[in-house]
Amino acid sequence: MKHNLQSMYGIAGNVAVITGAAGGIGKGIAEAMGELGVRLALVDIREEPLQKIQEEFQQAGLEVMIVPTDILSKESVQTMARTVANDYGSIDILINCAGVSYLEEAVSFDEAKWDLVMGVNVKGTFLACQAVGQYMLAHKKGRIVNFSSVRGLQGRARDMAYAPSKGAINQLTKSLAIEWAQYNINVNAVAPTFTLTEMNQAMLDDPETHQWVLNRIPKGRLCELDNLVGPTAFLCSPCADFVTGQILYVDGGWTVA
Repeated sequence: MKHNLQSMYGIAGNVAVITGAAGGIGKGIAEAMGELGVRLALVDIREEPLQKIQEEFQQAGLEVMIVPTDILSKESVQTMARTVANDYGSIDILINCAGVSYLEEAVSFDEAKWDLVMGVNVKGTFLACQAVGQYMLAHKKGRIVNFSSVRGLQGRARDMAYAPSKGAINQLTKSLAIEWAQYNINVNAVAPTFTLTEMNQAMLDDPETHQWVLNRIPKGRLCELDNLVGPTAFLCSPCADFVTGQILYVDGGWTVA
């Protein structure tokens, strides 16, 4: 059997909606996808950072539009998907990177923080899948990549909302994969270990915590944004045509140690 590697891995020309694109993992994934020739629709509630990223990407020659969106609002998310589909003509890829986290002991964990984490991480991911999924279902093709975490598999003290939210994303990913497989829509998740982003900076600045993390990872180093690009692009590519419902751990061996 002969394979054309360019066609198997190529995603140039595809339209990708990327949530949480104003910073951290979202921006890094968006930039990499744009460099691979993907037409970008960047989604975040923070409009000013989105505008700056759009200018930066356009100067680099990337094709990009921004759609400020409140992913906790079904109406806002539906409007976002409609805007992207109208402007670009299709939506081929959805990458859900939006996420928040708080560390606090269970007995004092603030209810409002719980609601925000579960809302952004779980409800926001579902609403984006639901809204974009309508267009993918109409065209009977699509790739969805949800960002999970090793926390979705393993609990941790003081991680009273983030870990449960990532466990929920894992199950959402699997359920959607089953429901939409017959329509040629693949739904998978990428689950990193501790990654060098602004969200983790304060925690990793603590020497004791930093060393604990490094000791827990067989590779002996933290995950970097570049480590997430290949797995994400793979799951969006024709090469992963028969891969759906999977949680791909990008963790330096964390979950097997």
